Parts: sequence; structure tokens; C-alpha cells
Amino acid sequence: MSGLIGRKVGMTSIFDENGKNIPCTVIEAGPCVVTQVRTAEVDGYNALQLGFDDKAEKRANKAATGHFKKAGASPKKKVMEFRYFEEGAHKLGDTLGVDLFVEGEFVDVIGTSKGKGFQGVVKRHGFAGVGQSTHGQHNRLRAPGSIGAASYPARVFKGMKMAGRMGTDRVTVQNLRVLKIVPEKNLIVVKGCVPGHKNAYVTIEK
Repeated sequence: MSGLIGRKVGMTSIFDENGKNIPCTVIEAGPCVVTQVRTAEVDGYNALQLGFDDKAEKRANKAATGHFKKAGASPKKKVMEFRYFEEGAHKLGDTLGVDLFVEGEFVDVIGTSKGKGFQGVVKRHGFAGVGQSTHGQHNRLRAPGSIGAASYPARVFKGMKMAGRMGTDRVTVQNLRVLKIVPEKNLIVVKGCVPGHKNAYVTIEK
């Protein structure tokens, strides 16, 4: 199986055998239920659809309730598809957990970054700001400055770094080492940070 759906629990730190303090993130990975098996004959491609995190039945419409009932599962809040898996190894209704991973291996974690709202160029793009903060200047320190347009080209080029909405982007953090697995609590501890706020959904891929 190529991965699992999980939830970011939060960050902590642990000590390795040499006494070094390592920052890490705790992720609740699974249990995920196989809610659909897609095949090339029927769907045009092979994939496994996984569902994670139970949802109250009154919150799900009839179509969703019937879809999950085929797999013998309750409605799920998060549903995703995974393409790379061993064909025939999993069937409808199977439950997958953190035993999919082993300590010491490397994984990629995909999530949605924290939203920052509308931000200026200093925070959003790391601009230095314009000029000095003295000599009578009072409102230009964090300004973007010139954007380069004159009578030619008489327009602003597409992609110009300017103020705007920041965050809430799909972010992939690659090659995070699995430091610890707690199977009884469905927890996986990876080195470093992963995108998203606490309780945000993430995807862990081998």
C-alpha cells in the first residue's frame, strides 16, 4: 500500500540514543477503511479509495451513506484515492493502520498549509522594504516600491510579486524519517514539521 490518511495531532520533541533533541510531529494515521476498489476495466485506472474519521450518519446524505454501507463502514469525513498498491492485496471493507510503516523509513507528508489571510510583500515574499526608517519617512518601510511599469510596457507583468492572499496551499514535505510508531494508538511520529494546523488532515505516502 502506498499511503494512509491521517490527522496532525501536534508537535513535540524526543531524544535519540545520543541525547540529541529532535523536533518531531505526531500524526494519527488511520485506521482507514477501503471504501472502493477502482479497476482499469470499470473505471479506466487502478486505485484504492480510503475513508478516514467517522462522521455522524445524520451528517451524510443518502448517496454517501449507501456508498459506505457497501464497504460495511460508517460514513467518513475524509475520502482519498491512492494509486500505487499491490493489486489484489486489499479488498472492499479492509482496514489499514500504522503497521503499514516501519520505524526508520522515509515518508512524504501532504497537507494544506495554514491560512495567513491578506499579507503584504514583506511577510509574503520576504521583501526588505523600501529605504530607511528615519529621515522623515513614516509610512514606506514595508511598502513594495516600484513595480517596474512605465509608458512601456504600460502594464504590470503577470506573476509580479505583490501583496495578496497567503497560505492555504497544497504543500508536500518530502523525506521525513519515521522516528516512532505507536500501533495501539494509531500514532506515527515523524522528524520535522508538516503542513497544516492541529487536527488538519494530511496524507502520508511511502
